[in-house]
Amino acid sequence: MSTPVSGTASAWQLGERALAERIRARFAPRPGVLVVGIGDDAAVATPVRGALEVFTTDALVQGVHFDPAFSTYEDVGFKALAVNVSDIAAMGATSRLALLSLVIPERLSTAEIDALLDGFAAMAAEANVTVAGGNLARSPAGQNDNGVLIVDVTVVGSVRPRKILTRSAGRPGDALYVTGQVGAAAAGLDWLRTQPGNAGREPQDPLIAECVARHRRPAARIRIGTLLGRNDAATTCMDLSDGLADAVTQIATQSGTGAVIDAAALPIHPGAGQWFSGRGLDPLLATLSGGDDYELLFGVPTKRRGRLRHVRQQSRGVPLTRIGELTKDRAIVLKRNGRLERMPPGFAHF
Repeated sequence: MSTPVSGTASAWQLGERALAERIRARFAPRPGVLVVGIGDDAAVATPVRGALEVFTTDALVQGVHFDPAFSTYEDVGFKALAVNVSDIAAMGATSRLALLSLVIPERLSTAEIDALLDGFAAMAAEANVTVAGGNLARSPAGQNDNGVLIVDVTVVGSVRPRKILTRSAGRPGDALYVTGQVGAAAAGLDWLRTQPGNAGREPQDPLIAECVARHRRPAARIRIGTLLGRNDAATTCMDLSDGLADAVTQIATQSGTGAVIDAAALPIHPGAGQWFSGRGLDPLLATLSGGDDYELLFGVPTKRRGRLRHVRQQSRGVPLTRIGELTKDRAIVLKRNGRLERMPPGFAHF
């Protein structure tokens, strides 16, 4: 009979097989989706009849994408899945299955792993995603630490033929829209970085608190992405993982167009505007360059504006704001106070 392991014990002490069983027990497969689930060499799923499969993968790396001083492990688990289902939604598709791989440092406790799984499960329930499998590995220790946590996720979705949204399908004259508000996540992260000692401080201002929450747990626009594809309302779409400026540039470049963005139309989160102004930064440029919003940027031709009204009616209160358009001229510019400015760069890892 095995000795119970406390929540403060290291995940390494629990052992790989016991941890894998702990995860398998946490994520029961949905009937009719998985033929073979967690615990075998590979998962086997039932395909959606008449649909195409959509794949995406993304990893959250400690020290690059998250800092345990700023976010709980539950936040990390939630965000790891949210950023992937956001990519699927940007294709007009519906997420179905997820693979979760963890590269675990020696210091990580079983309680912290459980918290991460709780956050992942919360997002899986919100997105109606089944966890099909994954992998576990140990994180090698460096000279000054005992390794970093890496949360690597793959998501599989489905979409009907001719309903796919891509970055390259925009055309000159397409109006550009963005969901929700932008700048909040970047402002929230900047606020966290300014706090002395990072000792669990929380903002007293409710607007800044919203920004911090958006950094920790982004709102993936799952429903709107699916509606845009299903209703043929949009030609092109991309999520704002690396900032609005990056998304505008990516869509315009890959579509072979330019773009003009109206600075006055941007739905900047009021907390972000307040925070960046107080820091002596240009709120507009800071918002355009900041990442982690995970809103959707999409293009709508004139003849499809009526279909967009149907999407708006079903968006459950999420604003859809027109911010500019794609152009024949290949320049990608920002229109501010009647003048044209070069679009700032978005976030890039290197």
